[in-house]
Amino acid sequence: MSHSLFDSDVPHPEPSNLTAFAANDLNRDSEHRDEQSVEKALAKEGTHIFAFAGDKLVLKHDGQVLDPLFARYELQGLQPDWDETVLLGYRKTGEPRLAVPVGIDVDDLTSQYKPADGRTLFREMLIDEVLLGEFAQAASLIRWNGDNRFCGRCGSAMETHIGGYKRVCAACEHMIFPRTDPVVIMLTVDEQRDLCLLGRSPHFAPGMYSCLAGFLEPGETIENAVRRETLEESGIRTGRIRYHASQPWPMPHSLMIGCYAEAKSTEISRDETELEDCRWFTREETIEMLERPSATGKASPPKGAIAHRLMRDWVEWKR
Repeated sequence: MSHSLFDSDVPHPEPSNLTAFAANDLNRDSEHRDEQSVEKALAKEGTHIFAFAGDKLVLKHDGQVLDPLFARYELQGLQPDWDETVLLGYRKTGEPRLAVPVGIDVDDLTSQYKPADGRTLFREMLIDEVLLGEFAQAASLIRWNGDNRFCGRCGSAMETHIGGYKRVCAACEHMIFPRTDPVVIMLTVDEQRDLCLLGRSPHFAPGMYSCLAGFLEPGETIENAVRRETLEESGIRTGRIRYHASQPWPMPHSLMIGCYAEAKSTEISRDETELEDCRWFTREETIEMLERPSATGKASPPKGAIAHRLMRDWVEWKR
């Protein structure tokens, strides 16, 4: 007897752990932070720091090994802005992890350094999964702090507090806290015909098809966002929605919420401003994209992307 994927949590009990940027096990110590937390962490022996030139992580590069972790003294030539240091948290060993924006321009970095954005870090596997998870937290917080130097109410300067996890206006005392932008990303499945719905955006790499996605709107549930975005982009109506996995996406501070959606219609009417193609794929075609993209010229998103996870778990799900 066959069962619906909407009634089961297989093939993985927690598939979020299999996505890029998710392996962050730092103790953020949020309940015990104060205004001295950064200085105490910087003064501790063995502290390591991520350096950001704009939105790019700076890695030490000796020709063979790439290392994203700096000791404080190693950052002197990069013009670190210590007033904007972010305390990420602590390793299980007690070692503090911090992040700091640096003033040197990316184009002025010497050959001993390699700058890289988040997509490059995970697609080229430049750092391990744990460091990639720590990078995601650091990149989001560095960007948020940099984007909120002035008060949205009165326009005065905002000051950073409790290690970069709060900003307070020096004039009107308006407080703000780090943001996370929720994005729904969904694989719509026609269980009767055993097909999945994938689309192709004009900015995708050649031949790549992916799950449909869109930002959650204020006052909207995850389920209704999945239904709305699927209908807007493809014209497909959906019924049951099943959450499957999530992924931090630090470009700059999104959370991808991966779902499966049950197709209730089959006729596609794509949004031509959003998608240059949208179609149903068989299980065999989807496996081909995941395993042998060169065979057909069509490809899935890279391993580590939540869209890849949704596609792979659908084809691996056992009835």
